[in-house]
Amino acid sequence: MASQAMIDEAKAFLKQESPDSKLNVYDHLCSIIHSVLEERTQNPVDVFEDLSLEKKHNVERESRVIDEQEVLVAKLQSSLFEKTNVEDADPEPEDEVEMPLPDLMDISYYFEQAGVGLGREETFKIFLALKNLVDTHTLQNVRFWGKIFGTVKNYIVAEVEYREGAEDEEGEEEEVEEKVAEEEEEDEKNEEDEVPKPDFKQPPKIPREENGTGCNKKTYFVCNEPGTEWIKLPPVDPAEIVCARQIKKFFTGNLNAPVISYPPFPGLEMNYLRAQIARISAATHISPIDYYKFEEDDDDDSDGEGRDSYTMNVEFEPLPVYELIDPSLNNWVHHMQHILPQGRCQWVNPSMKTENEEFDEDEEEEENEDPDEPQQEEGPPLLTMINQDSDVDGLPAWSASRSSDLVPAYSVAVLRSNTWPGACTFGFDKKFENVYIGFGHKYSSENYSPPPPPPVFEEYLTDLEVTEVPDPTVAEEQALLAMQQEQLEREAEEAEMEDDEEDDD
Repeated sequence: MASQAMIDEAKAFLKQESPDSKLNVYDHLCSIIHSVLEERTQNPVDVFEDLSLEKKHNVERESRVIDEQEVLVAKLQSSLFEKTNVEDADPEPEDEVEMPLPDLMDISYYFEQAGVGLGREETFKIFLALKNLVDTHTLQNVRFWGKIFGTVKNYIVAEVEYREGAEDEEGEEEEVEEKVAEEEEEDEKNEEDEVPKPDFKQPPKIPREENGTGCNKKTYFVCNEPGTEWIKLPPVDPAEIVCARQIKKFFTGNLNAPVISYPPFPGLEMNYLRAQIARISAATHISPIDYYKFEEDDDDDSDGEGRDSYTMNVEFEPLPVYELIDPSLNNWVHHMQHILPQGRCQWVNPSMKTENEEFDEDEEEEENEDPDEPQQEEGPPLLTMINQDSDVDGLPAWSASRSSDLVPAYSVAVLRSNTWPGACTFGFDKKFENVYIGFGHKYSSENYSPPPPPPVFEEYLTDLEVTEVPDPTVAEEQALLAMQQEQLEREAEEAEMEDDEEDDD
């Protein structure tokens, strides 16, 4: 017979809580036995493990603490499922206005076959969020660009095009730029009297491409979660793209976060995000060959050099899947313009002044002294085949495959970018789509290392004018003062002698 002490000791041992689940064997067994006796479970020994697992899950659900942020996001997303009042709204005829919202669920179906996607639940929430974006802006075309992961929050990116004549926050951007320019002018005026102007002149700033052209051909909106507010990203500057190529930073999910890097990035995280979106789009947005064509009335070269626009080919005949995944990659082309090392799609001469800028005499003299003109940069033209892309450490820039080899007749062509991991494209019949899901970093076989700082300047050449001398001693100062006093007395005596001689004359 076990003593009471032994029973108490065994009971205390069974009541020891697990540090992970905060459960103990004693209470867990009591709960299972109570459930069996209350429900009269048939053959409880056969389902004992299932009963134990069910009890654990019930306790975890009851003890789970719901995060306040999850509650806030759930409230915001609940508005996505609220049906608008159709009776009060005036529906527009489908023939007059084309629906800019794509069928994202149909697109995600093909990406699911390629093993790419965010899950049907999140995809449907993004689909509803895109619908809200269409309802609040005058847009001609909207597409889901992709998702960029961050350390704290993620970015959901939408690519849009405005309708002709639509104005959206352009006046506000101009006012902000004017205010910034006025503040800079005031600072220069304040510093003009205090600090002398240096002789060094900054190199000419590369102008930004206008909206609807080049890197700013498309407009991008981002949000952290479906249901939150869509925020429009600013246009990208060439300096931001040039610097983004030299740094590698993880996104935080805060558009106003500073980008601490070397070389210093000229902007906030929203500018860095916009620069990375432009780089990824230019390198990974592809389409089947002959899906787009140049306009017939275009007077540019026939090879596409110098062109920046195209139209959809209504006579396009879809290619079979086996041709789309051909290793030669002759059946896919880039339909986004290449970004030059200058940070623009169309090269400009930085030494040329516009009509609004005035020439100074000093600047004209310097230009006459330095007649060398910068060499014009050139890149691959629009609708260039992707097999001309640079290799990635011995691998081709793209990897092509089927979605399934078991049923090839119903498979889709899948292309993945090896230059930008996370960029994927599918093609099937007359359908194709590009998406990016990743961290926004370009592939590199080596670990990132920031560029070294510039070399240290040489010391100033010393001469007699700038050579430092030791301070004189007290005795040397007294001797110098005595010598100066004697010189003054000698000069005074000579002056008196000259006055006496003039009086005698």
